[in-house]
Parts: sequence; C-alpha cells; structure tokens
Amino acid sequence: MTDPASERRRMAAALVRRGDLKSHWLRAAVESVPREQFLRPGVFLDEGRSWRPLTVAGTDPDEWLKIAYSVDTLTTQLDGHLTADRTGAPVVGVPTSSSTDPATVVGMIEALDLAAGHRVLEIGTGTGYSTALMCHYLGEDNVTTIEVDAQVAARADAALETVGFSTWTVTGDGLLGHPYRAPYDRVIATCAVRRIPYAWIRQTKPGGIVLGTVGSWPWGTGLAKLAVSDDGTAEGAIVGRSSFMQARAQAVAPVAGDLSARTAFADSERVALVSPLVLKEWMPAFLAQLAAPGAQFVRATRSDGSPSRYLFDPERESFAEFIADGGSWTVRQGGPVALWDDIERSLVTWHGAGVPDVDAIRLRVTMTSHLYWIDRNPALRWEHRLVRPGAGSLPRRLRPGDAWLPS
Repeated sequence: MTDPASERRRMAAALVRRGDLKSHWLRAAVESVPREQFLRPGVFLDEGRSWRPLTVAGTDPDEWLKIAYSVDTLTTQLDGHLTADRTGAPVVGVPTSSSTDPATVVGMIEALDLAAGHRVLEIGTGTGYSTALMCHYLGEDNVTTIEVDAQVAARADAALETVGFSTWTVTGDGLLGHPYRAPYDRVIATCAVRRIPYAWIRQTKPGGIVLGTVGSWPWGTGLAKLAVSDDGTAEGAIVGRSSFMQARAQAVAPVAGDLSARTAFADSERVALVSPLVLKEWMPAFLAQLAAPGAQFVRATRSDGSPSRYLFDPERESFAEFIADGGSWTVRQGGPVALWDDIERSLVTWHGAGVPDVDAIRLRVTMTSHLYWIDRNPALRWEHRLVRPGAGSLPRRLRPGDAWLPS
C-alpha cells in the first residue's frame, strides 16, 4: 500500500525541481499536510465534455493518493452545489470550487514573503489546503480564512480540524474582507476579482502585502502584488500570469440569446486594424480588459458557417461585432463606447513598445481608482475610476490609418 508521507515528499521534491517551492518552512508544510484529507468527499475528473465523479469511498486507496498528490487542479464542486458523492455517473456542469494545483498554491504563498508572527487573511477558503499550509508555519490563530459558500466552508473547516488546525474559518463575502480580526500583515485571494477591493487595502497594515488575481475573463488575468502605504493607498505590479475562478459576487453570466438582435444597429463599420483573434493570447486579452473593463469576449458561428466574434459591455450598453471577410475582419460597433477602438489603440501601442509581457504592468490602488501603467510608455496607461457607468468624457474613436498592428 502506498505511504501518504512518501507521496507528500515526492510531490514536494517535484515542486522544488520546478522552482515553485523554495522556502524550507513551506517545504516542511507540504511534506506534513495531508492533501488527501482536503479532497473529501471526492473530486470530479475532466473528461472533456463531462466530469467523472470519484469518491474516497469508491476509489482504490493507492489510486486516490496518486490523484491527491498529482500536480493538477482537482474540481470539488460543480454548479455551486454538486459534489462527487451526490452522483454516480459523469455529469455536465461548471466548476465552482476546487483544490488548486499545488504549484500555484505554493507559488502564491512564496510570493507573500511570510515571516513568523504574520497575521494573514485568506479570501476563498476552498478545500482549506492552502490554509493548512500557512497554519503549519504561522500557527492557527494567525490565519483567518473566509469562504462565501457555506457548504464549502463547512467541509474545509472539518478537514482543518481533522489535521489539527482550529483556525478562524468564516462564512461570508470575502470582497468585504473580515474587519473583526484586522489589521493583517498579508491578504491573499484564491479567486479572481475585477478590481482589488479597497476593503482589503484598508484592513492591511502599512507595509503589508495584498496578493490577488485581477481580471474577469477565464484567461488573460494577472497576479497583482501590492504593498500598502501609510496614506491608505497600495502600489505594486502584476507579477505573473494567474488563473482562478471568479469571485461569486462578481461572476458575470455569459451573454446569451439572439446575438444578431443584440448587434442589429451599429453606429460605425470599418475594417479592423487588428484581428480579434489576438484576444486568444494572454497579454492581448489582459490589455483588452484594461482598455474596456466590463467587456466580454464571445465566440460564435454565423448561419452560413463563418466565424464571428463579439465584445459586449452590458453595463455601458455597447458592443463590437467582428465578421470574417477573406483574410481580414470587419468590425461593427454600437453604443456610447467604441469598445474595439479603445482596445485596438492599446494593442497598437503595446506592439510598438516591443510587446512587453504582463509582468511589465504596474498598479496603484486608491479608494477611488485603479491606475495601471507600463513604465516609460505614457500611452500605455489605464485609469479605472469608481464612478457610475458613462460618467466623464469618452475617448475619441480610432480612425483607419491612425496605426496598424500585424495580426
């Protein structure tokens, strides 16, 4: 029979070889905390178009440990309620809770620069595995974790108790933080947010760190690491690519219905200077979200079988429709904001700057705004002010001939 301790050591060694696991204290935590305890009652394995449930009770113990100590993200809940013990056959659904792959877990914890005695607020408990790793080093009284889903929180709390950590597990909206145990030295979010909530900044000590994934698309998101200042602002950088489930309070329902009806009346039509297909790439997708926050990218097929792509911004009642036309794309835009003009301008400027990656972007957060920029590129600057949609002046529209970016 497979020894769980040897599996933990094997996984830790693999994470060290990959360069994800660097701290001696964190390696000791990985080698000590039993990840399999945080996967109960079971997981769903991705089979492409469906999810196959596996439970602890119904799986060979050796196979279960092999799954538990793989370096994969393991889905533990679908559609906000379904767990593996509640179905006996493959099902279709949307993942809503998971045990994130260990490389990402330890990489984020390493980025926190933890020291003994630090007090940490974790947004998004999930299974509780990352909570346990931090408790192993900091002690259970120094870690507060908050989870919006009561059932998920209860399972995580039970698992934490099982492995010996009676930490502060709170059910609530993590976007509001947890002021009752503030201030914290570190705040870490294991969900993606459209913007860093100011509550996290306010509840962090000056000199403390806030770490969270920003962006609202499933891809093209970045890990923001911010240092909090005495004046209540926070500044830092996007330190790398990162992908997490969206915070439930900010999750956006997919655009549905008759897309042709939604885009029937356009204010302008022109040849796109940049192909919308670049939005499949990580950095262009991140820039698109900076230039048009709130926009959703939608892929579809027209009745004649030709591909089409859309951008919708429901809050600002604007759209862009892309129609394939031989080797180029025609863009039709409607509403008060020319979405593609804004995005295209950023992409053209970014290309001219030498296509820097996402870790070149810096970020400053105040009570009223998020400011993103790339150093030495004054045109690559995006400010998102917390005002009602439509307030203020709108940027001018990009005209054909202004600039060009190969696609």
